[in-house]
Amino acid sequence: MTQAVGQDASDRSGRLAAHADPVTAVRFVDGPRATALERLGIRTVGDLVRHYPNRWLDLRTTAPLARLPLGMEATAVGTVHEVLVKRPKPRLSITEVAITDATGVLVGVWFNQPYLQQRFRVGDRVAFAGVVNMEFGLRQMRTPFVERLGSADEASWLGRILPVHPATEGLSSNWMRRLVAEALQEYGDVPDPLPAAVRVRHGLVSRATALADIQFPADLEARDAARRRLAYDELLMVQLGMATRRHALVVERKGHAHVSSGPAQESVGRALPFTLTADQTRAVAEISADMSSPRPMNRMLLGDVGTGKTAVAALALAAAADSGTQAAMMAPTEVLARQYSRAVGPLLDAAGIRWRLLTGSTPAPEKREILAQLESGEATVAFGTHALLTDKVVFAHLTLAIVDEQHRFGVNQRLGFRGKGEAVDMLVMTATPIPRSLALTLYGDLDASYLREHPYAGTRQDVLTRIVPRSGREEAYDVIRTAVAAGHQAYVVCAIVDESDTTEATAAVREAERLRTKVFKGLQVGLLTGQMRPAEKTASMEQFVAGTTDVLVATTVIEVGVDVPNATVMIVENAERFGLAQLHQLRGRVGRGGQGGEVLLFADAKTAEARARMDAFVSTNDGFELAERDMLLRGEGQLLGERQHGLPELRIASIARDGDLLDAARADAQGIIESDPHLIAAAHVPLLDEMRRSYGRDWEWVRSG
Repeated sequence: MTQAVGQDASDRSGRLAAHADPVTAVRFVDGPRATALERLGIRTVGDLVRHYPNRWLDLRTTAPLARLPLGMEATAVGTVHEVLVKRPKPRLSITEVAITDATGVLVGVWFNQPYLQQRFRVGDRVAFAGVVNMEFGLRQMRTPFVERLGSADEASWLGRILPVHPATEGLSSNWMRRLVAEALQEYGDVPDPLPAAVRVRHGLVSRATALADIQFPADLEARDAARRRLAYDELLMVQLGMATRRHALVVERKGHAHVSSGPAQESVGRALPFTLTADQTRAVAEISADMSSPRPMNRMLLGDVGTGKTAVAALALAAAADSGTQAAMMAPTEVLARQYSRAVGPLLDAAGIRWRLLTGSTPAPEKREILAQLESGEATVAFGTHALLTDKVVFAHLTLAIVDEQHRFGVNQRLGFRGKGEAVDMLVMTATPIPRSLALTLYGDLDASYLREHPYAGTRQDVLTRIVPRSGREEAYDVIRTAVAAGHQAYVVCAIVDESDTTEATAAVREAERLRTKVFKGLQVGLLTGQMRPAEKTASMEQFVAGTTDVLVATTVIEVGVDVPNATVMIVENAERFGLAQLHQLRGRVGRGGQGGEVLLFADAKTAEARARMDAFVSTNDGFELAERDMLLRGEGQLLGERQHGLPELRIASIARDGDLLDAARADAQGIIESDPHLIAAAHVPLLDEMRRSYGRDWEWVRSG
């Protein structure tokens, strides 16, 4: 029996190992084709097997051209009858390709793509896929997908579902299909790493069936079942990695058990200018429970703009002080670090907690004094920037590290900060609302606390947001003039710093000069950009905080943490160039004093996506709702790129669409790691092998926590 099990494992290992073979092991993949495949990121047999189609043409139900249903997605097959390029205007070309069959004509239409004329020849057999409309008495498809069908291809594929793979120069879609089919025939019979109980629980097909049916499905139901299985597999690998990492960080290490609800924390709570919201109270309780546990805390605090993350952080810092240990809070910019020292410092003063601020621009004598106080333990709390990461910064007993806007720091920087103490409690914060599904994927190794309620809800006026038409620029400037006359201040936000690389966006430097000399004569116009020297940035921000600057022209350096209660108006130039999360952060800089305000958008939204983003931003002030819309509009691909380490690629799973699978994978992963942390049980060894392959060189990052 033992020998049989060993043989099965060896056979399984051998079949899986073959997926790591170079793609040239597949029949018909010679040197030039291997080079072309590499451009698609395909280097191994496994890469080719998992080169999934990006669409499928259903050629089982193609209708005669004259009977194609209007207003619906359809696939049409015909012979190219005529190819024309029309130029009705100087900058407009229209390419028309008419295909025919025995019943009628269908015209494919493309705008400003005259080169397509070279792709078609009269007599070619082609399939068009797209939405059919009636224009000028003819059935048309605008920008249809095109598949060439030779006589052999047509005989082979009519009546079936035709997979369409991403292709590249030197490899047509027909050749891609052929190579994938060859790879599947020889290497597609792979063992299933998923425990049978999990497959049965979720009604999932086998891995081998899924690989075959995603490529060449007999029907759409088989394709969908295959996609579901493969998507679950990808999400399970992510969640197993996150659960393994969390176990290594939290369960396998002994941390410092902090005092809960001590006198310093109570003093800071009394000094707060508002009563904690229910969300804040819950977050404080979750953080306190983590900190009082003998296991290290590994938590993320996600809060919408203005929901009071700073107050929660202040209470956590006080808990370290109550425990006789030290805490540090690191921000990505000096502006933000100083902002926190101004906001939290007085709260700590009220509790008698000694704190210091350390940045790159701290004068040398003061820096030496701060370093000595941190090393001796005389200073309990340190606020700072990357300067806290230097080797010269030594803490007497650091037990709490708080990282704000943690996505702006690299993995090594965060690890270096945690390494300033022994099994330090880690709290990472972000003011960028993240959809729950994305947070579970990007930060599944962290426990999460959410802040959605605003401490001043019901007592402050709203901030209004509107898009200003081109004719309304002077009116927008009048809004700023009126605000300044009433004793308030304003921001003008620009997309770039100068115009050396583009003339399309309003540049901060030149815009500040224009506003100062032509638009707002008599007003004090300041400038703040990321490229300014630290001392210049500090001076500019301090002048705005003091009220000596009326209008601050800035880039997104003000996006996070800047708190000037007197600012009530913001103009955003070229708003279409910003993501929804950025715009929401910028809007959060206005109306913080309770008197409300206005955000005026100058936007030239030429694409449907840009218009949708602008409409979404104007329609709601809820950051989490905007984050969900942003993910749906942009897709999670760009957002997944924000994680700087570790995650295996999602080839087929969609965070936006597969929420049910994500929840199932997360629950399964947590249950598996709780029962078998190192995946040594026989049923879990295949999952361990799969994880090692999925994470590759990042496997040690997963294991070490």
